[in-house]
Amino acid sequence: MQFPSFIAKRIRHNEAGSFSATVSRIGVASIAIGIAVGIIAFAVLLGFKQTIRQKIFLFGAHINISSFAVGNTYEEAPLFVKNPITEALPKIPEILRWQGVAHKSGILKTTDEIKGVILKGVGQDYDWKTFKGSLVAGTLITNKDSTSIKYGYSSEILISHKIASQLRLKSGDNVIMYSLQNPPRPRKLTVVGIYDTQMEEFDNNLIIGDISLVQRLNGWGKDSVGTYEVYLKDFEKLDEVAALLRRTLPPSIYLQRVTSIFPQIFDWLLLLDRNTAVFLALILFVACFNMISILLVMIMERTPLIGLLKTLGSPNKQIRMVFFRVGLHMVRKGIIIGNIAGLLICWIQYKFNVISLDPVNYYMDTVPIVFDWPIFIMVNVITVVISGLILLIPTLIISQITPIKALLFKK
Repeated sequence: MQFPSFIAKRIRHNEAGSFSATVSRIGVASIAIGIAVGIIAFAVLLGFKQTIRQKIFLFGAHINISSFAVGNTYEEAPLFVKNPITEALPKIPEILRWQGVAHKSGILKTTDEIKGVILKGVGQDYDWKTFKGSLVAGTLITNKDSTSIKYGYSSEILISHKIASQLRLKSGDNVIMYSLQNPPRPRKLTVVGIYDTQMEEFDNNLIIGDISLVQRLNGWGKDSVGTYEVYLKDFEKLDEVAALLRRTLPPSIYLQRVTSIFPQIFDWLLLLDRNTAVFLALILFVACFNMISILLVMIMERTPLIGLLKTLGSPNKQIRMVFFRVGLHMVRKGIIIGNIAGLLICWIQYKFNVISLDPVNYYMDTVPIVFDWPIFIMVNVITVVISGLILLIPTLIISQITPIKALLFKK
């Protein structure tokens, strides 16, 4: 066994009951708290971002492409299925998929209540996989082939839980929708399912139905859609792909990124990133400051030992390595305890949803947890590296201790 490791091990075993034993436990606790807080903070932050993005992408694609004349209104101009857009999209490898949809403003009317809504018409190419998790009652619309339906469109719709509560509707009920056009064209629709995203931007007024119904109301052909919703393989490449599409598509095409459609939500997520970084930096600073103080206390307690080692010929570098290894041992214990505590708390929240939230303010009813192991490993590595560098600072005082004064030193 190397000499510094041997002495460091003896120091750790002999410090039980001493003042340095108490402060070393404080040091271990500081590192453990820092690691645990870091793991919990990143698990919650990533959970928030993933949950919010999933909810947004239920109804808002990464990129929306429509006619430039549309602007920000819900009355759309038709785009043919075969056009420069559908020719350009397959040539961009970053694009995962796209789907054609159409929107129509209208009013839902029951016996006692009315409600302004936006009907989003979807076709057979619509991806229902992510939407299933938000369905709280009933079933999804069937998206049957319009040619096999009596009136050329399906009358099935999905409405939000909020709209259902306001209009006192449940799955299986019928409702009349009046489209906002001159003259109004009423349609009898059937509620087959109720969803709940807990996001007011969608739940307040959005219903989902058959794109053939919107085409019929607008007088479009079956080869027309209102908007193309484009999804990317990597969300981080959103700006790059959007810029490429702007250069590729003609000027008559209007392109919107999801970050510009919902700027307040993405600004909030960015603010969460910054707050988390500042919070973790403060936690790490306090932990490192405690480690410096604790190692200085241990050095002062072992001043006679330092003097004896110097008298026997040990160089300053070797003695510094002794206390450096003592500090690393505390860091190692703190990391193990912190990981166990942090992961256990995350697992309890993930499994049992102990901590609840107000969905009005947070768009979800419980604190979400995401286990991102590369991020957790990064937290541990950064803590070890910074702690190791910080531990070198107090050991520099050893070179200032002379053997004579150290041997005469009294605690």
